[in-house]
Amino acid sequence: MEMQQLVAVAAVFVVAGTVKGVTGLGLPTVAIAGLSMVLPLAQAAALLVLPSLLTNVWQYLRCGVAWAVWRRTRGLCLGTAAGAWLSPLPEVASAGPWAQALTGGLLAFYGLAGLVGLRLPPPGRHDAWIGPAMGLATGALTVASGVFVMPSVPYLQSLGLNKDTLVGALGLTFTVCTLCLWISLGAGGVRTDALAASASMLLPALLGLGLGAFARQRLSEAAFKRGFQIAIGALGLTMVQRALVSMGAA
Repeated sequence: MEMQQLVAVAAVFVVAGTVKGVTGLGLPTVAIAGLSMVLPLAQAAALLVLPSLLTNVWQYLRCGVAWAVWRRTRGLCLGTAAGAWLSPLPEVASAGPWAQALTGGLLAFYGLAGLVGLRLPPPGRHDAWIGPAMGLATGALTVASGVFVMPSVPYLQSLGLNKDTLVGALGLTFTVCTLCLWISLGAGGVRTDALAASASMLLPALLGLGLGAFARQRLSEAAFKRGFQIAIGALGLTMVQRALVSMGAA
């Protein structure tokens, strides 16, 4: 990459990391939206591999209650791994853009519903089976669409976690989803030069993550929840738009 292009790409990762630091999600979507303006889509996607994985790990470990988050979400995480392994859906390489359009539409609807006060009820005493069931669905949709957020995000919100614990839970869940997707796509096929380029974007992504986390600490719980719902809705609409563009180009 030329210097001007490198600076633009690094700036995109800082912005994407900042969004993720505030809300706990959105780095791949924001990054792809920005990178696609300066890079071919395949090259942009390759740059995301390590920043996406390691910002999720960092987000989980930095939440301050990592062990409590694992105990609270282990059913979801183990169910996600099982769902990815046993999924009856076509994998992302062959599923086509319809899977992303469907997932994005559901996400946009959920974001809007949350803004008007509609949310999933707490699972309560049924969480012993609801958590793994949500994980099975999340794993299946992850390998079919490449998107991690449904239904894991609505489920995690239903648990009534505070903002920092929710962000940590998202980091853990997305780490599991990223590994499942990587395995399903064949991790051995990732070239060394692609990983080196991806590693070069770790610092900008982590810088943005730190800036976003700093901003999140200054948000009230109410402001965070509203911003979180807006981010979910915007993420869903962006996914639908990208899927429709892909369908039109096919």
